[in-house]
Amino acid sequence: MAGQALVCWADEPTPTGEMLVSPELDLLLRALEPASQGNLACRLRFGLACVQRVAHLLEREDALASLAEFQAIVERGAYDQVQLLASRIDAIANTHQGSKSLDGVGHAAVSATYAVVKAIAGRARPAAEYAAYASVYGQGGYGATSDPSSFEPEHEWQALQLRRILDSEFAPRGGLP
Repeated sequence: MAGQALVCWADEPTPTGEMLVSPELDLLLRALEPASQGNLACRLRFGLACVQRVAHLLEREDALASLAEFQAIVERGAYDQVQLLASRIDAIANTHQGSKSLDGVGHAAVSATYAVVKAIAGRARPAAEYAAYASVYGQGGYGATSDPSSFEPEHEWQALQLRRILDSEFAPRGGLP
C-alpha cells in the first residue's frame, strides 16, 4: 500500500516482501509460481475467491465494478481480457484516499482494493496477502499490527480454497505440477 509498510511476522519475508502467509498456504502458492499460461486459470480463480471474500470492504464503485467485470471474465474463461482490466484497476488502487481512522478499520478498504488489483493481474500471492490483511483490518486495527495469530483463520480459509482449485485443475491430469 502506498506510503504504508506492511507487517511481516517471519524471520524471512515472503517473495513479495509484504506479509507472511501460513506454511500450508505458502506451499500451495508455490504450485502457482512462477506465473505461466499453464497456471493462469488457477491464479485468477484463486485471486477471485480471495477478493470475493473481502468485497464487502470495498468502498469505491469503480473497484466494485472492476471486481464484477473480473468475475465475469473468470466465469467465461476469457482470460485474454484480463490485461485491459488490469491496466484500468491499477490506477483505481493508486488513487485510493486511504483512511483517516485511527483504529485502522478504514485501511481494510485500501487493502481490499489492492487485493482486487493483484487478483486481476494474476498475482495470487499478493492478492491473498492483501485480502488477508483487509480481512484482519476489517475487524479492527490491533490484530493486523500486533497479533500474528489474527491472520490464521483467513490463511486457513485461503489454503482450503486454493487446495480445491488446484485439485479441480490438476487432479484430472495426474496431480499437481
